[in-house]
Amino acid sequence: MTAVLEVTDLRTCFTTWDGVVKAVDGVSFSLAAGEVLGVVGESGSGKSITGFSIIGLLDDQGRIAGGSIRLKGRELVGLPPRELRKIRGKTISMVFQDPMMTLNPVLSVFTQMYLALKAHEHVSWDNARARCLDVLKRVGIPAPESRLDAFPHQLSGGMRQRIAIAIALLHRPEVIIADEPTTALDVSIQAQILVEMKSLVDELGTAMIWISHDLSTVSSIAKRIAVMYAGKIVEIGPAWQVLSAPRHPYTVGLLGSLPSRADKPGQKLVQIPGSTPPLINLPRGCAFAPRCSRADPRCTAGDPPLTEEPGRAFSCFNPEDVGGGV
Repeated sequence: MTAVLEVTDLRTCFTTWDGVVKAVDGVSFSLAAGEVLGVVGESGSGKSITGFSIIGLLDDQGRIAGGSIRLKGRELVGLPPRELRKIRGKTISMVFQDPMMTLNPVLSVFTQMYLALKAHEHVSWDNARARCLDVLKRVGIPAPESRLDAFPHQLSGGMRQRIAIAIALLHRPEVIIADEPTTALDVSIQAQILVEMKSLVDELGTAMIWISHDLSTVSSIAKRIAVMYAGKIVEIGPAWQVLSAPRHPYTVGLLGSLPSRADKPGQKLVQIPGSTPPLINLPRGCAFAPRCSRADPRCTAGDPPLTEEPGRAFSCFNPEDVGGGV
């Protein structure tokens, strides 16, 4: 299947007073049309920065230090800001975690959607309103006519997130990056939005990167899962394989922390010892070695090799046995 998005050896750095932070360090993956890739890991693992790097939304202190990002064959790394703006929001869109931070509180929903349309094409007021109504219906918003004239503060959290998703869909982009879009919502609304996003991906053929720290959420929407730790992808493969037969000890630890994995009520969850190391001062060798029960001298001597198996890959000297799981 032809890849819509190809990320190869992506490296993103941030310059700080204390030194250079390697937020993304050699990340590679591809994404096909209609595919959902789940990116999981603890806070600070580089998930969101990977998404921001792809869409070109880095702070002034950040820069892409190396690698390639190809969207439908076109190289994005090194494009002038003006060229990136033509792509961002049209060919590739992003849905952020908190819609109240991305929606303008003093503009109506329709005004914001109309401005998003006008940024990339000439469209009449009436035509724009018709397209906005259609997209609001697609994301499951009831009474879309009245919601168009509402302001963000008049809508619930779930409704605001649907509006943010609708804006991302206005131009029928090839790729959508969803950065923890359901984290701030209650479980029932999360489930509704997940169902709606899955149906939209199937209907429109849009490729999607779903960034989250919640493995249970990712497992219900993603076809493949990439597990990130300290700026690197340590394991990637089909969702069912990664979840049922994890190979990297860090993936095993993440799965062991899920309440659903407990054999009986009241059983203590498995905890990964220690904490994520600061990206500005990573240990030598495997960054997970200080927290790993399977670590040996090889793990602290150098980076583990990338081991490829049919459909999946992982970086570990001492991987879990296939089927060992948690």
